[in-house]
Order: sequence, then structure tokens, then C-alpha cells
Amino acid sequence: MSISSERQVSAEQIYAALAALEAVPVADPEKRPEAPQEDDRLHLLGSLLAKTELEITAATRLTEEGEIEDVLETLLGWGEQLGADPGLAVNVLTNRLQRTALQVSEPGAEEVPPGREAAFAASMTAVYALSAHLHAERGDTEGTRRALSGAEEALIDVLQGMHDLRVAIGDAPGPENEADN
Repeated sequence: MSISSERQVSAEQIYAALAALEAVPVADPEKRPEAPQEDDRLHLLGSLLAKTELEITAATRLTEEGEIEDVLETLLGWGEQLGADPGLAVNVLTNRLQRTALQVSEPGAEEVPPGREAAFAASMTAVYALSAHLHAERGDTEGTRRALSGAEEALIDVLQGMHDLRVAIGDAPGPENEADN
């Protein structure tokens, strides 16, 4: 499985796509007084990804009747671009889940609210489970064990975050109330 593109898209091409979508990120003129450089490629790809996700979100109906059809239609387009390599699909999904986990975790926050903490852990549970699957397919028992351990720890964090959220809304006793019983 190769994750690299046969014809890698250049920073200039990505910038042109963002310009066509009227989504060019504001550049710091002190850092980049000229056109985008190859060093900007990942940042520009992130901008293009965000623009694409925003467009999909705006185009997806938020009703139970229509939403699944919209999601399936975008999934068909995604699958056409990806091709028939299941290993590559898992790699792309793992990358997406890692980005999701980081976005959910509120980087820089002193304390993450319990619902977000549970969502972060749920994303990481999926990352570890997919990793365990890949290690198992390769016959890497030790790698599978490490990934399963990570998944189990993250799953415990999901349950703890859900419990903490129940405590926050008054549906479950908090640690101070449990000590009284």
C-alpha cells in the first residue's frame, strides 16, 4: 500500500483551488511576501480540507429522512477518489480520526468539559481499534497488544467522561455524594 500520490499536488495548485473556492487563507506578509511555497503545502491542504468539510456540512440535510442519503452520496465520491485499496482506506480513516480527536480535545484548554473528553476518548478508541486491526493483519502480535491496550484505556475514558457528564447534569451522584452512602 502506497500512501503517496502518483502526481503530488503542489502548494501552488492547492492555493489555486482555494482561490477558485474563494477560501484563500490570510498569509502573513512578513513570513511569505511571495506566492505560497512548498513548505506551505500541508497548511494549505488543511485549509482545503476544512473548506470541503464545510461545503459538505452545508449541503447535507439535517433531517433523519434525508441525511443518510446525503452522507452516502459524499461517501460514494470519497470512495471513487480513494479506489479499491482497503488498507489505504483504513489509513485515511485513522488520519481523520486523529484530526477529529485533536479538534474535539480543545488544545490549550486547562480543563476539557466531560462531554468533549468522552468524545475525544471515543475517537481515540476508534484509532486504536483500527491500529490493532492493521497490526493483527500483519501478524504483529505485540503491536496488536499495544493498540488493544490503548483502545481499552480510551474506552475507560469514554465511560468516565459519560459518567462525569451525568454527574454534571445531576443524573448521577458525584464523588462527594458517593462517599456519603
